[in-house]
Amino acid sequence: MKKPELLAPAGDMEKLEMAIEYGADAVYLGGEMFSLRAGAGNFSLEGLKKAEGFVHERGKKIYLTLNIYPHNADIKPLEDFVMEIRDRGISMDGYIISDPGVLEIIKATIPEAHVHLSTQANTTNYRSAGFWAKRGVSRIILARELSLKEIRKLVDGVGDRCEFEAFVHGAMCISYSGRCLLSNFLTGRDANRGMCAHPCRWRYALVEEERPGQYYPVEEDGYGTYIINSKDLCMIEHIPQLVKAGIGSFKIEGRIKSPFYVATVVGAYRKAIDSYFEDPEGYVFDEGWLEEVKKVSHREFTTGFFIEGREEETQDYSSSDYIREYSFTGKVLGYDGDTGLAKIEQRNKMVLGDELEIFGPGVDFFSQKLETMWDEEGNEISSAPHPQQIIYVKTKKPVKKNYLIRKRKVKCNDRF
Repeated sequence: MKKPELLAPAGDMEKLEMAIEYGADAVYLGGEMFSLRAGAGNFSLEGLKKAEGFVHERGKKIYLTLNIYPHNADIKPLEDFVMEIRDRGISMDGYIISDPGVLEIIKATIPEAHVHLSTQANTTNYRSAGFWAKRGVSRIILARELSLKEIRKLVDGVGDRCEFEAFVHGAMCISYSGRCLLSNFLTGRDANRGMCAHPCRWRYALVEEERPGQYYPVEEDGYGTYIINSKDLCMIEHIPQLVKAGIGSFKIEGRIKSPFYVATVVGAYRKAIDSYFEDPEGYVFDEGWLEEVKKVSHREFTTGFFIEGREEETQDYSSSDYIREYSFTGKVLGYDGDTGLAKIEQRNKMVLGDELEIFGPGVDFFSQKLETMWDEEGNEISSAPHPQQIIYVKTKKPVKKNYLIRKRKVKCNDRF
């Protein structure tokens, strides 16, 4: 069995660094236009060059998303953008596209480019996959509506003519493989051009034509319902099944998520994949990996369509709220081994007495109570309330740059 690639989101340079540092084999990112995550930080041409250098220096891969469905007005700017990439010598390992016209632009401008077909193209059968392979697509990102059994049949039907990638973790769209018209209809923001307003997460109620202003809940909870709100995908418990289905790249969703999210989820999947390939026959899932991914902001988890018979479990009809039991409180910038002091950039308020968890790439977290801390001038402080405030904390174990710090949020009933 070939070890699958672990592919992580990179919404900006900090998230890209976290993804690579915490074990991703490859990252995907967008330029300032033409990708389906306009809300992410994204990258200028100079930023793409910097990102490509960072990734390639570490022997990893980088893919650029150009997966909008362009209108006529988008074509010339898109052609110019691809030519700029070529002329500046920006070397991407793959270009993620949805539209046949964009495929033609890439192939005409950068003939040697590897082109990956986005999940937006809704590839659900081996004949469609073969069609795209004949036209120069080297990797197909499978539709999210496929079961593991269907994926295995599709992979066998195409053979080695192309690779296959699938989302294994992150937010899900209610629409077919993400091709949603609801955002455009309700807000004028086109989800297929990167500007989704996420109306699938809104609360809806029923109004009868002859009774305007009278709202009826679709379910009898008295507050409305979230009839098109999906749970988050999580397949960390099913690494062997994903591998046996023939998926060559495990993709994590989340270009608009935090660096804490990227580091935590990538780190957990890295451990699970590596553990399986160390001993496939004796592999035992570690519940600690699932507990790790639950420590970042998420909705209830689902296996989506992968496992047949569980499809009805994908929706959450009660709430679109995230589960946020932990907060990202700091990022280690450096460590002095002589003094045991870590230089930390604060990301959420820290106060003396906080119980902290500190973790890094490839290592388990350790816990400690925050008993003393100092500001940049060396003054003892009891609180670090300012965004990105620099503080110094003595850690009970050595840490390194890019270790992260989190703390469990206090619930009301925890106080009594």
